[in-house]
Amino acid sequence: MTVTPATFRTAFPEFADASAYPDATITTWIGFASKLLSVDRWSELLDLGTSLFVAHNLILATRDIAATSRGGAAGSGSGVVASKSVDKVSVSYDTGAATISGAGAWNLTTYGVRYLQLARMVGAGAVQISPGGAA
Repeated sequence: MTVTPATFRTAFPEFADASAYPDATITTWIGFASKLLSVDRWSELLDLGTSLFVAHNLILATRDIAATSRGGAAGSGSGVVASKSVDKVSVSYDTGAATISGAGAWNLTTYGVRYLQLARMVGAGAVQISPGGAA
């Protein structure tokens, strides 16, 4: 199977709104993923890897659109928020529990974290264990 905007939306129904996530944008990210993800390495997981890659980039693009609609600059980087205070209310999150050390921008979305976890697994290569348990 090959990822298309329709199959992507079926697998990830949170992106069903075609006005918020146009087919052309999804197609662009699918095309980009096809240049980066090798079918020889990803095998049966290629569609899932492609879809996670697309979802990650759609979320980043959506954040840029939201920033510009508020008068901000597109492409402004920000990390994972660890704490925030408004008036007398404060909230803090354990960002270490939901991020991967050294993952950089992949940590900016849950899709990126899932993509990178999968990419590291398919990129690890074959593992062979001998019958006695020693490699």
